[in-house]
Amino acid sequence: MPDGSPTVQHILQDVFGFSQFRGPQEEIVQHVMDGKDAFVVLPTGGGKSLCYQLPALALPGTAIVVSPLIALMKNQVDVLRGTTDEPGMAHVWNSTLNKREMVVVRQDLQRGVTKLLYVAPESLTKEDNIAFLRSLNISFYAIDEAHCISEWGHDFRPEYRNLRAAMQEIQAKPVIALTATATPKVQIDILKTLGMEGATIFASSFNRPNLQYEIRPKVNVEREIVKLLKQHDGQSAIVYCLSRAKVEEISQQLQVNGIQAIPYHAGLDSNTRAKHQDLFLNEHVNVVVATIAFGMGIDKPDIRLVIHHDMPKSLESYYQETGRGGRDGGEGRCVAFYASKDMDKLDKFLSKKPVSEQEIGKQLLLDAQGYAETSLCRRQYLLHYFGEKYTEENCRACDNCLSPRTRVNVQEHIEWVLETVELGRKQFKALQVVNTLLGNLTAVLKTFNAPSLPTWGRGSAFSASYWQDLVRQAHVEGFLYKDIEAYGMLTLTEEGRTFLDRPQAVWMAEFKEPEDGESEASGGRTIALDPIMYAQLKELTRSLAKKHGLPPYALFSDHSLNEMATAFPCSEEELRSISGVGEHKARKFGAPLVAAIRDYVAVHQIDRPYDEVIKAVGSKNTQKVYIIQNMDRRVPLADIARSKQLSMGDLLGVLELIVQSGTKINLRYMLQEHFDEDSLDQVLDYFREDSEDGDIPQAVRDFDGVYSEEELRLVKLQFLSEVAS
Repeated sequence: MPDGSPTVQHILQDVFGFSQFRGPQEEIVQHVMDGKDAFVVLPTGGGKSLCYQLPALALPGTAIVVSPLIALMKNQVDVLRGTTDEPGMAHVWNSTLNKREMVVVRQDLQRGVTKLLYVAPESLTKEDNIAFLRSLNISFYAIDEAHCISEWGHDFRPEYRNLRAAMQEIQAKPVIALTATATPKVQIDILKTLGMEGATIFASSFNRPNLQYEIRPKVNVEREIVKLLKQHDGQSAIVYCLSRAKVEEISQQLQVNGIQAIPYHAGLDSNTRAKHQDLFLNEHVNVVVATIAFGMGIDKPDIRLVIHHDMPKSLESYYQETGRGGRDGGEGRCVAFYASKDMDKLDKFLSKKPVSEQEIGKQLLLDAQGYAETSLCRRQYLLHYFGEKYTEENCRACDNCLSPRTRVNVQEHIEWVLETVELGRKQFKALQVVNTLLGNLTAVLKTFNAPSLPTWGRGSAFSASYWQDLVRQAHVEGFLYKDIEAYGMLTLTEEGRTFLDRPQAVWMAEFKEPEDGESEASGGRTIALDPIMYAQLKELTRSLAKKHGLPPYALFSDHSLNEMATAFPCSEEELRSISGVGEHKARKFGAPLVAAIRDYVAVHQIDRPYDEVIKAVGSKNTQKVYIIQNMDRRVPLADIARSKQLSMGDLLGVLELIVQSGTKINLRYMLQEHFDEDSLDQVLDYFREDSEDGDIPQAVRDFDGVYSEEELRLVKLQFLSEVAS
């Protein structure tokens, strides 16, 4: 900043407490002070807010800051008010204000004491608000989280598309647009939509060298989250989930395991959200479990752990959410749990959207899935996505680099990929390239007569995952260009054509099939530490079941036995912590298993993983109590599922957990809609006497498809509730 601007230097030092600017901040601030448009792309934690807050305080008039989230506005206004004796210096203007508060805001604006007015895009575009703001002296506009403008951005907000017209109607003033996550495509979209094609672009590196990235298979995810948080005991952490229901479930899971955690999602009332946000910011609690809404613009510098229970829908979301870790330059650990089935679910949700949105959403999902499954350096992959080249061979801060695999020469296979793209004549996406190499005939490939291509089926000895990774490698190496406008169509670059003319060695980490898994809630797999212990428990369960005249699965599922053989519970209390057991089953059937485990541990001198014994959430949490109470009132399950924003399959999954934990439920009022009395007895007898493991698809086959999976799951639940709870 030039020496002739003491006012700005004074504000920087006395208001914000900084002795000097960071990175390009000084140049950006001067640019805004000079009345010029600016487009700022700085990583999360890079100091974007100061780029508009400082000139707003230095310039005459009021700066209008467009912000997408109430929580973001509140946090920034609270911080600004703490730097001055004038509370009217910064205001929020949105739908949360009552009439009296709105009068105060308008008076402060008319008095000229308000330097920053934070508004939601919906508020700025209202006609009566435009008329009022037109009478004020506006210094400039700041469009925060500008990626919301673009349909290719990870948090598209249609209201942002109307900002340009509203700003021109109020007063034509300079604009500064800011974002932490914008691919080259999104940057172009932002500039075009805001009419800022001539703006100066200030962009710094997307690399956050203090962040460590790790992807884990989604196996025993709740146990793993508890362990991670206990490793970071006393440090601030965020656990992100995609659904409100999962936020509530995980926060309760953490609480019963001695971790102070609070939920945050849009289903909570505004007062509760504000309270929980303040508890976290003021360090009264260290852990917040949240949907993606939490954290946008939250200036908490010392978050040391960011966990994703679910892989986000896009790499922009992932980058922004992980970027909330280590904003002070200190360590930030980012762990995401990945299961391909989660991405399949998200893909299915897209089917309800317009075709153009489906195509965009699918492309964003594929990029996120590619990141989770890649064998490349994750930092290299992430930076390449944002148009930045990372030249280091080993970042020493991602799981792929910290545990490097043997490197192999994939020159020939890269040639096959490029040849297939060339033969596709700009009509192949990555999926068509992979299917051509595998020899998988799809409708698209049939239309293109792909079986006649020279590379058809040439790579059938390898998996689809392998070829997908090779396509990503070719893209990162610069051999391929992915046309975003054409939803991911691939073409060869000049570098790719040169490679085909003069092939050379291409080294990459030896490919490893991506691990997959399912969370405990969905009855997924776990790995038993001791197969001998598992076999003993399996046989003991069979004996107990025979004694009680029940099928073995009615006592303890394979999943529960796997977990017992992993954690070795040596008391009834520890047995209750095993998922799918609960107090009733532990008391009724558990003693022989606990005795066998205790003897086995003593004989083999097993060092039990006490730290891995995670207490299960009892069935009497809020969601489960709500479900049970409504079932007692005979409310249709479809209505219960709708009220809790659950699919019917997810609701049945919750009911299965309730029954497994020993709580009785009565589904007969629902079953009467699907079965007459004789048919119901017949199916109940089937689960009691004929089904070896309670397998639902097998039951569908045994009944020749007369009953649906959903109907049979309901009967199985009723059976388990009656005989094993």
